[in-house]
Amino acid sequence: MAFDTSASNETLPGLLARGARAVAPDILGWEVESTVGGVRTAGRIVEVEAYTGPHDPASHAAERIGRTRRNASMFGPPGIAYVYLIYGMHWCLNVVTGQEGFPAAVLVRALEPVAGDATMAARRGRTRDLCSGPARLCQALGVTGALDGHFLDRAPLRLIPRKPVPAGSVARSPRIGVTRARDRELRFFLQGNPHVSRRTGGTR
Repeated sequence: MAFDTSASNETLPGLLARGARAVAPDILGWEVESTVGGVRTAGRIVEVEAYTGPHDPASHAAERIGRTRRNASMFGPPGIAYVYLIYGMHWCLNVVTGQEGFPAAVLVRALEPVAGDATMAARRGRTRDLCSGPARLCQALGVTGALDGHFLDRAPLRLIPRKPVPAGSVARSPRIGVTRARDRELRFFLQGNPHVSRRTGGTR
């Protein structure tokens, strides 16, 4: 059952102080708002993946890796950003969850643009698929490693709770692009949403 933030007085860290597996489907429908460069862009979360802790072989903080300079933010308090670089050129945004010291996070994989489309298009150099993928959405929002460890309850990058999406609209599937624990259905997305990064059927 989705956590109803509309009936809660919890702070953002309080809302995210649960396991990544529980948080991931609940933040579908929430918004990510960027005012990087003084320009507002925002999108509604339509696809995420959970990375559940040291016991998760696909996590950047899996037991075989431990704490490193790269993944240090995953060990921080809930509600901060973990921003990392892939392929030496693309940034990806994660929301840290759970208790401080236990490395878990939710990767934001896709957004449905709701504000600042023109700015997103200028940053992306195209008008289609502005936020359909973790690297694309970071480019569209102006998110870089400078925001690693940033508290997401304040500018210039905010995670804004919204009412839960209907449970029947949420589908799940195995995560994308991982080589370990490939069978775990820890990717959650809004079924039929055109902004999802990959059009997989998934299960409910």
